[in-house]
Amino acid sequence: QVQLVESGGGLVQAGDSLRLTCAASGRQTFSNYEMGWYRQAPGKEREFVARISWRSGRTAYADSVRGRFTITRNDPRNTVYLQMNSLKPEDTAIYYCNTGEYVPGPYWGQGTQVTVSS
Repeated sequence: QVQLVESGGGLVQAGDSLRLTCAASGRQTFSNYEMGWYRQAPGKEREFVARISWRSGRTAYADSVRGRFTITRNDPRNTVYLQMNSLKPEDTAIYYCNTGEYVPGPYWGQGTQVTVSS
């Protein structure tokens, strides 16, 4: 059973940085999977933020975060990070980790709250 555990959320001011962590377990290897981050703000639908291929390292970003957020992976630890810089109040949301052969996949974490004050 694949499990994803997010951490690193918190309350910050506009312009600050945060790094989210997603620890994956339940498979011998995730090398043929993708890992992604999604977010959901109050009253809005869940939206794509970023994804990375475990095998190739290829990344993709939503237009709203490109240039500010960076997704990276640590293969030996089955861990993926989302470095978020120059945070804006509109980045406030619950951030979810997701994985599968392709993102969006069937496995979701429990989410971590990010709140950016102006």
